[in-house]
Amino acid sequence: MSSTNLTAAARDLPDWLRLAAVPGLGAERQRSLLAAFGLPCHIFAAGRSALAAVVGRELADAVLAPAPGESIERALAWAAEPGSHVLTLADEAYPRTLLDIADPPVLLYVKGDPALLQRPAIALVGARSATAQGEANAAAFAQSLAEAGLAIISGLALGVDAAAHRGALAAGADGGGTVAVIGTGIDRIYPARNAALAREIATSGAIVSEFPLGTPPLQHNFPRRNRIIAGLSQGVLVVEAALNSGSLITARLATESGREVFAIPGSIHSPQSRGCHRLIREGAKLVETAEDVIEELRGRLGWPTPAPSPRGRRRQDGNAAASRAGGAPSPAQQTVPGLDDEAARVLQAIGHDPVDIDTLAGRCGLTVDALYAILLPLELDGHLARLPGGRLQRI
Repeated sequence: MSSTNLTAAARDLPDWLRLAAVPGLGAERQRSLLAAFGLPCHIFAAGRSALAAVVGRELADAVLAPAPGESIERALAWAAEPGSHVLTLADEAYPRTLLDIADPPVLLYVKGDPALLQRPAIALVGARSATAQGEANAAAFAQSLAEAGLAIISGLALGVDAAAHRGALAAGADGGGTVAVIGTGIDRIYPARNAALAREIATSGAIVSEFPLGTPPLQHNFPRRNRIIAGLSQGVLVVEAALNSGSLITARLATESGREVFAIPGSIHSPQSRGCHRLIREGAKLVETAEDVIEELRGRLGWPTPAPSPRGRRRQDGNAAASRAGGAPSPAQQTVPGLDDEAARVLQAIGHDPVDIDTLAGRCGLTVDALYAILLPLELDGHLARLPGGRLQRI
């Protein structure tokens, strides 16, 4: 943005903040007024009858009421801080993808780098009470997709969201970065347990909110922020989700805005997989690797199709030979390097579905006490996790 535009944006910002602060007006009527009168300064210069023709008499009076000076001054002071930005619908830096959704916010508060909002992006969302495998999947997919050049959009919640942000950060400065869209004022981080992660995102990525400074974590604001998560992205990947998960709202909003929806399948026994399975039945694309996502988005992003590398051809040839020889690798070929035979056998017996200790003991032919002695080192080394109810899951 040129220095002239920056000066104009700074000059107009108090009027934009005043428009956004009109009680009861809402984003839809704000946009109606902007469509009718142009910039906010023209709205406030219009007469009562002209405003009433667009939003009714009561709201016209609210528009012309004295501005809430304290909250506007507070927002202007925040915007003057290093790394703090308030983007309006008229700003060149406002993300173009958000203009495609049905309800684009009139204002966006951004802490960090607003240029990230213009990058090709994929949203990763899922359960707050994610399984250990779900969090590992979110981090691994996010890192791979960020390394491919995609910005990772998520909601800074516990579970899948936090793991996705961390995975994107792990891709480093050469990755696509990460954007956290939050349901509070940008000066309030929720949940507090993610405060350190939020600081890291603000330094290396961006945090975004449409809500005024000081807005607390109100329940009805989180579904609203989901439309921004979907709107900033070219597609939404659901990692884990129960049937009543807010992630399904994000997926629906993505579909309504013409975005791709992807889902990672899971165990038929896991409640956290049922939302993903429903999405797949309804037409979401089943994915097993980050490359599955990239291949689907390649045309939308205008990325060329790469030629297979010699290493990739050798891997494909090896897979084909394995198939001709009788299918997938044997269990013995799937053992984890560095484990002794007994630990590898127990890990193989766990499989990829949650299992209780008694069932696992029966599979291995071991007493429960003997099994615990093997499981503890596996857990400490990150090969498995304990789930509620005493079940175990391989990671």
